[in-house]
Amino acid sequence: MELPGFAVAVWMFVCLSASVVGYPNGKVREACTSMVPCHGGSPQLSPEHAITVNGTEFKPGDNIEVRLSGPDFEGFFIQARDAEHLDSAAVGSFVLADRRRSQLLTCGRTKNSAVSHTSKAKKKDIKVYWIAPEGAPKHVQFLATVVKKYRIFWVKIPGPVVSQPDVLSPTPPLHATSEAMSTSHPVSYISKPFSASGCGIMKFCIRNPTNCDPGSASCFFLSFQQEESSVFIEMSGPSEGYLAFAFSQDQWMGGDDAYLCVNEDHRVHVSTAHLKERSHPLLDSENALEDVSWRLADGLLQCSFRRRIRLPAYKGRFNLDTSYYIFLADGEASEGGLIYKHHRQPLVTNGLYNVTGLPQDIGGSRAPRLIKAHGALMFVAWITTVSIGVIVARFFKPVWSHSFLLGKELWFQVHRVLMLTTVMLTSISFVLPFVYRGGWSQQAGFHPYLGCAVMALTIFQPLMAGFRPSRHAPRRQLFNWFHWSTGTTARILAVVTIFLGMDLPALDLPDPWDTYAMIGFVAWHVGTDVLLEIHSYCLVRKVEVIEDDRVQILQSLTSAEAEGRLFKQIVLTIYICGNIVFLIAFLIAINQV
Repeated sequence: MELPGFAVAVWMFVCLSASVVGYPNGKVREACTSMVPCHGGSPQLSPEHAITVNGTEFKPGDNIEVRLSGPDFEGFFIQARDAEHLDSAAVGSFVLADRRRSQLLTCGRTKNSAVSHTSKAKKKDIKVYWIAPEGAPKHVQFLATVVKKYRIFWVKIPGPVVSQPDVLSPTPPLHATSEAMSTSHPVSYISKPFSASGCGIMKFCIRNPTNCDPGSASCFFLSFQQEESSVFIEMSGPSEGYLAFAFSQDQWMGGDDAYLCVNEDHRVHVSTAHLKERSHPLLDSENALEDVSWRLADGLLQCSFRRRIRLPAYKGRFNLDTSYYIFLADGEASEGGLIYKHHRQPLVTNGLYNVTGLPQDIGGSRAPRLIKAHGALMFVAWITTVSIGVIVARFFKPVWSHSFLLGKELWFQVHRVLMLTTVMLTSISFVLPFVYRGGWSQQAGFHPYLGCAVMALTIFQPLMAGFRPSRHAPRRQLFNWFHWSTGTTARILAVVTIFLGMDLPALDLPDPWDTYAMIGFVAWHVGTDVLLEIHSYCLVRKVEVIEDDRVQILQSLTSAEAEGRLFKQIVLTIYICGNIVFLIAFLIAINQV
């Protein structure tokens, strides 16, 4: 669930409904009602920061100095509200004392009715001025949300109450722990690795690699076990950052129901989220999960929890009695729990599955089928057909010059069929990534640019061959040079493009095996080419006759040609077999990702 790394920020995520959209620049108007940052999880219980004012009474039009201070913090959000109705709208407006560190926001219809940070730079205190409005409530209380770092925050820290003259004291102020009490659930510790026993019998399991042991350091494991009206979920894998899975109605990110287990300072935080296209998950301020447990040991991150099959009160939570594609992803997390884009393609099930239906034990694929087909066709084209076609044209022209097929020399027909096959395979393969991505990919580096260059040269080469001059025409030498240089450039670029494409997240063949195998293929092809070049040179030297004897020349040439023909055919056969071995190895690797 594949994003570019973002700097640690205080408010980074966009929330649903009544939650805060958190940005480092402090433009958090969506927080006006709840004052809750959408960082997932629960607020801290005991505030470390305090709000102070320079007076206890006010009249309409008065200015009151409001100061927020305490240990270093990155973000804040200050409002004034009716002390007897703290869920009501913001009251009055503010004036800034330091525009570099604070900014005014408009909540509801009241302009400048809230103050927030301008950046995530650390600060110890903030001073602003509150202007009492006409028709103000009799008692006004100042509230503040403070973010120390991404997952350490306090919501609605109660400040002093200021009152209009000659009124009775207000009811007791809001306690800072009320938000936490409403959203927190007990968390326990898992004592041992999960077990795959019961997979396909009592519970629905996804394992990668297929049938791996959840206790091993290379196994990604996700299980669902229905228990009456709820589902117990286990997730584990080799990650020091985060693990996440999501239910989706298609095989694309966007509009999905996600669940994250994030390693935050050697503790695992479990939260729900909503995926909106290819962007950061929108973490929920309210947690619908129960019986949360976690474990960090032996290089594995484990978490388990329970959720009800249907959660109509929670927006964005899918019903678990319906079939979905299931994503499983892992990635890095920074100090404070900020997650980064998964560094490889998420595991995606090959079909729609109902986790509360018939128990199954399945695997998945980290490479989409269209990308697999793209890679497979390119390997076939540039490891097999092009390579063999070039060898045939370069070294078998004199060997097969007296053999004909459909009225043309055999070498030429073989060469033409192989090259036209390359054009066809490359053209089909070229289109597939655009179909999968729905356009140009911005995260594939130089691979798509070089791929376009290879495609252009692949089309240009047969078009140029269609205008080939006759064998003895004056421009034939020029054509031969252009034909050779274009083909050689295309082959070199194709090999470089394949090297770059093998490690892209959408395919990500096993590393470093893929690099070594590709280097081996290049060495195999170059070695064969050099061997045949040396053989051709020796053959020419062999038929050079020192004595001017025509009979000896003819006999030597006939014998040399026979020897050369046999040697080249043996080398070609071995070369083709070697290419097929490399091709099969790559195709097996593609099928397994």
